Amino acid sequence: MAVTTSSPRTGLDNDHELLRAAMDLRCDATAGDVELPGRPEAAAAARRLTRVHFHNRWGLGPDLTDNAVLLISELVNNVLQHSGAVTFTVRVRRRRGWVRVEVRDPSRSLPCLLPVGALEPTGRGLCLVNHLADRWGVDLLPRGKSTWFELRTGN
Repeated sequence: MAVTTSSPRTGLDNDHELLRAAMDLRCDATAGDVELPGRPEAAAAARRLTRVHFHNRWGLGPDLTDNAVLLISELVNNVLQHSGAVTFTVRVRRRRGWVRVEVRDPSRSLPCLLPVGALEPTGRGLCLVNHLADRWGVDLLPRGKSTWFELRTGN
């Protein structure tokens, strides 16, 4: 008989199981939508999902893949630091000439692109997104928001 524990924090069967499944390439990493717990370890799962799609599944170049991995790290970091989300979803989609990566969380607070002083230790995440993404934005959803970026693929 299998025994599962329920996390009082998330209501999910087990945060560690969810993380393991998301990080394990044997799971369907090509599905494009992965729900992750709002914990620091989830950033690695989001990076892996992005890399699997860009490099392994779609055969996109290393520069584009590395930029996407950096940008997803920044969006996930914003969720972890500012939203208080118990869980969030990473969504990766490709259409002709473009790839769109979204992070959906339950907070309706909008991220702000603010100028950052040279000596400030933090606050550069959205500046990086603004600089490296071809397009980016935030869409308010009925329950939360989707912060996204798009990169041109050239095909």
